[in-house]
Amino acid sequence: MEQDETADLTQQAAEIAEIGQGLWGQALVFGESLLRPWNAYQLGIILITFLVAQAVGTFVAPKLHQWLRTREGWPKWRLRWALVVHKRIRGMVFVTLIWIVLMVMREATWPSRSYIIAIAANLALAWLIVTLATRLIGNPFMRSIVRYGAWAWISLRILGLTEPTVGVLDAISYEAGDFRLSLWLVLQGVFILSVFFLIARFISRQTSTRVKSNDDISPSMQVLLVKFVQVVLYGAAFFIGLKAVGFDLTGLAVLSGAIGVGLGFGLQKVVSNLVSGIIILLDKSIKPGDVITVGQTFGWINSLGARYVSITTRDGREYLIPNEDLITTQVVNWSHSNDFVRLDINFGTAYDDDPHEVRKLAIDAALSVDRVLNFRPPVCHIIGFGDSSVDYVLRFWIKDPTGGLTNIRGNVYLALWDAFKEHGISIPFPQREVKVLGGSDTAMGD
Repeated sequence: MEQDETADLTQQAAEIAEIGQGLWGQALVFGESLLRPWNAYQLGIILITFLVAQAVGTFVAPKLHQWLRTREGWPKWRLRWALVVHKRIRGMVFVTLIWIVLMVMREATWPSRSYIIAIAANLALAWLIVTLATRLIGNPFMRSIVRYGAWAWISLRILGLTEPTVGVLDAISYEAGDFRLSLWLVLQGVFILSVFFLIARFISRQTSTRVKSNDDISPSMQVLLVKFVQVVLYGAAFFIGLKAVGFDLTGLAVLSGAIGVGLGFGLQKVVSNLVSGIIILLDKSIKPGDVITVGQTFGWINSLGARYVSITTRDGREYLIPNEDLITTQVVNWSHSNDFVRLDINFGTAYDDDPHEVRKLAIDAALSVDRVLNFRPPVCHIIGFGDSSVDYVLRFWIKDPTGGLTNIRGNVYLALWDAFKEHGISIPFPQREVKVLGGSDTAMGD
């Protein structure tokens, strides 16, 4: 077995060495050709064109930037592309000048005397087109993969080095039985998967925009549809990409089944949160924008994730509550079926004050606060006769719990204070008398 592996490695090394010698020979021939007078002239022309393009770009770029600063009414996408042009202005000038030089050279002399200029012009144009096209890719990592992969392949095609390069990359491989994995196959897979993931991401974004703009679909169902489309698209992109490369999916299915059994025990919580998230989306118990209380956490829902729910509190903190906790614990949803919330505040007045007047003043004070609803008027009731005061409860409604509950209670208390002070209503507090008995140490001291 070891002898077979050694023989395979030796054969691969021999193939790589043979292809490498061929490439080295071609490189030597190309290097010697550069020493010829006309080829040296072409290199000089390319260098002069590059320096002229740099000078023109240095002169034009500041003026273009200053002009763009005055385009305040332009949409963002146009400004974004204008900035891309501003950053690539030197490259665009070089591509324009080198192609003008190439056409002049082809008209003025033999084609062989503009061969190197043609290569430089094609390479520069390919780089410019690939750079501008990949600006449509939002993810920087995927953009780099597609950009450098496409430009490298186009460059090899222009230079006529496609077959030797493929031979070298394919010779570097690992074999185990019928399984063979080469470097060329890996590079193909990375590039093709990146392209398919890019397409899936674009379709997913467009679908998400359309779903979220549809008012007939509830917010929870919008999140569920978007997540479902993303899973389907990215899964399809992964398997189609592997199939396009030529990877055998049968072995992957068996391997994924074995891995799934092993990971099932270690990812119970993750799976539980995932299933709980799906249940939450289906039963519509909570949705983005709802105001909820979970334990001691009060806030409104920012987003529903696959593993957790993001809740933002009034103090700006963002809590990530696992989906499982929202299923297994008690949750107060202040805006589940509607946004109306009733709040109660308790207070007391002295026994000398008329309770009928106190109730009227309390209701009027609550109505004077902006967020208290008029069409659901406040009510005030006596709830008991205390030791020091007549006890009341004031109940009122609001419909914007996202604006906070403590602040509205504080505003109503402040309105009560002002109303009672204006009409002479007193708010009692416990008072105690201390009687010093005769014969005690305190009395003898006095």
